[in-house]
Amino acid sequence: MYALVDCNNFYVSCERVFQPRLEGRPVVVLSNNDGCLISRSNEAKALGLQMGDPYFQVKPLLEQHQVAVFSSNYALYGDMSRRVMWYLSQVAPAVEIYSIDEAFLDLHGMERFVVRSLDTFARTVRANVLARTGIPTCVGVAPTKTLAKLANRLAKKNPALGGVCYLDTDERRQWALEQVAVEDVWGIGRQYAQKLYVVGITTAAGLAGCSEAYARQHLGGVVGARLVRELQGYPCQGLAPSEDGTLARRSLCYSRTFGQPLSAFPDVVGAVSAFTSRAAEKLRRQGDAAHLLTVFVSKSRYGLEPPPYSSSIVLSLPVATSDTVELVRMARVALKRLWQPRQRYTKAGVTLEGLEPAGQAQLSLFEPGPESEKRTKLMAELDQLNRRFGKGTVQLAALLLPVGQSAPWQGQAQWRTPQYTTRLEDLLLVS
Repeated sequence: MYALVDCNNFYVSCERVFQPRLEGRPVVVLSNNDGCLISRSNEAKALGLQMGDPYFQVKPLLEQHQVAVFSSNYALYGDMSRRVMWYLSQVAPAVEIYSIDEAFLDLHGMERFVVRSLDTFARTVRANVLARTGIPTCVGVAPTKTLAKLANRLAKKNPALGGVCYLDTDERRQWALEQVAVEDVWGIGRQYAQKLYVVGITTAAGLAGCSEAYARQHLGGVVGARLVRELQGYPCQGLAPSEDGTLARRSLCYSRTFGQPLSAFPDVVGAVSAFTSRAAEKLRRQGDAAHLLTVFVSKSRYGLEPPPYSSSIVLSLPVATSDTVELVRMARVALKRLWQPRQRYTKAGVTLEGLEPAGQAQLSLFEPGPESEKRTKLMAELDQLNRRFGKGTVQLAALLLPVGQSAPWQGQAQWRTPQYTTRLEDLLLVS
């Protein structure tokens, strides 16, 4: 058996943990730069607000219904996610963190250890997550990951299930398959759904009843065949945190939309340097080094500039590195090659790929050796100082700004709440 634990309206729920007065009130959270809606409470969904709605378009509706609006607070959301995932890792033999608010649990063999049934176990987990973190969840339990995903969807949509859907019998599995439209099946996109509707397959039950040969021919080969088999109750995929069995990422990307269009090279190079610095910190945190660096910049699609709207360049580093100084230097080289004068840029980003374990990087033919011991120690000290005294306490000179001046590339965040759990100055005070 597998379980999928999914946090309900996660970003909104994180805001509500520290502002209980928002319970029962419509709430939305905006994307970077306060651009569009990326999380909605159930009350906001009932108003007809859709995921991805541009804020400026729905602003009158938000004001009319007194919807509480918040800017993204990813430091808070990331820390709350870690708290949820840590608890789940304590109650299940294996966990796959699927996203910031979802995790698969491997429950094979646990039936003999739980008091009553896996249904009771799932409800206990749900209650404990709420008690420990304040985050409401729904749980789907089924023989396969695809069915667990489907069961979780039903647990969210059907209040009568009490937040848990347990598909332990063929009868329950068949009932669940009949409740879900084929386009809502995990792995079925819009194009596949259109093909299936043409041949009369409109529900997950219909898809589960098709032949393996049909799935191979029309649903992407072996991937489609596995999907159908999983819907039939035969597990075809296990937990897959990563190729090496850890939670380490195979690539790292850091990008942001600017708060205002930028046309000055120093402003954009400051943004790219900041993004590279943050990506390098994440790289060192998981003990890797990168030998591929991608830098991209984008213009507005809605301005007067002609396409192409985005350009990028990939640099292959002589030796894989996690050194902030070296990566920022190479990022500046890449940006100079991309730079077009008199253009107005609205977004930039950096991607690190070709990751290798630090200290085991393939050396260049003409390199005398790996990074110097002093430079490696310097990066370790920098990370330690920033962990102890706060992010950005020690940084490169390229990132420094005059006192009282904010970065010109900094995105808009008019309604961002404090970082209650990760910043001492923002610690919640109760009087």
